[in-house]
Amino acid sequence: MLDADGSLYVFAYGSLIWKPGFAVDGTHPALLRGYHRRFCIRSTRYRGTPERPGLVLGLDRGGACRGVALRVVRSRAAEVLDYLHEREMSGGSYHQMRLKVRLLDEGRDVRAVAYVVDRRSDTYCAGLGPDEAAHAIGLGIGAMGSNRDYLLNTVSQLRALGVRDAALERLADLLPPAGAVPGTAFGEAKPGEKPDRENRG
Repeated sequence: MLDADGSLYVFAYGSLIWKPGFAVDGTHPALLRGYHRRFCIRSTRYRGTPERPGLVLGLDRGGACRGVALRVVRSRAAEVLDYLHEREMSGGSYHQMRLKVRLLDEGRDVRAVAYVVDRRSDTYCAGLGPDEAAHAIGLGIGAMGSNRDYLLNTVSQLRALGVRDAALERLADLLPPAGAVPGTAFGEAKPGEKPDRENRG
């Protein structure tokens, strides 16, 4: 998983930007082509519940994505990969891939670990319109906190990097008022149905 320069790079596009959970030895504004950032993974644990699912981000096919390449030195690469596997892969929502990303501050390409949504997963839900997605995000609360904060933190961190993600900005504009009456936007659990496994997003 190491790049040719001997470092591990992790492409961060959501919560890994503002809460990586491991020591980072360098950060680089980065561009990934062929995938875009999207709220397309149903969350019934970390950012929602089975009765009121939220949504978390994944990389889906097409377009391009601006994010951050997190650099980790070789001596800690195995430890970080183990942590990321537990964080991102335990729910069955992602494929771990090694993709070419452009380090925009250095003008060179590296191979980075990236987490791409598994379209075969039962947590994949790309068919939601912006209004429905914003409603779910606005009301979702799970073990890691509110889905609203997850979206707004991501938007804020992207803006700090000089990135305006139009799709995420629109979702933020469409959020229901804080304290709105809860309701199930989609994917309501049936009686006796077990919660889905998932990642933190």
